[in-house]
Amino acid sequence: MTNTESAYEKSPSELIDGRIAELGDWRGEMLARIRALIKAADPDIVEEWKWRGVPTWYHDGIVCTGETYKSVVKTTFAKGAALDDPKGLFNSSLEGNTRRAIDFREGEAIDEAAFKALIRAAVALNAGR
Repeated sequence: MTNTESAYEKSPSELIDGRIAELGDWRGEMLARIRALIKAADPDIVEEWKWRGVPTWYHDGIVCTGETYKSVVKTTFAKGAALDDPKGLFNSSLEGNTRRAIDFREGEAIDEAAFKALIRAAVALNAGR
């Protein structure tokens, strides 16, 4: 980024690309994989950049976020408590009445089919279906 270029001049997708690149480790790879699965599950999903640097995916409302921390990449589903999770992917933020999250750790595999099913269910819930 040049001195005259600001984060506000980049699209949310470009900012997410930048976050993935700047992480430069397993977290960037995990975030990229999660992002690809989200887009595969819902090609009409819209990417946003919220709260000073949180990748956020929308379709008729917030579907989920992709936060990166030192030891986890956290995918928080805005209405996760209302979603069926037959494969038990939710492993974080379980105590609340609204959100649910999945903490992905280094080296962990993603149950891709179950994750995409959660994305599709969240989109359907947002759409009132």
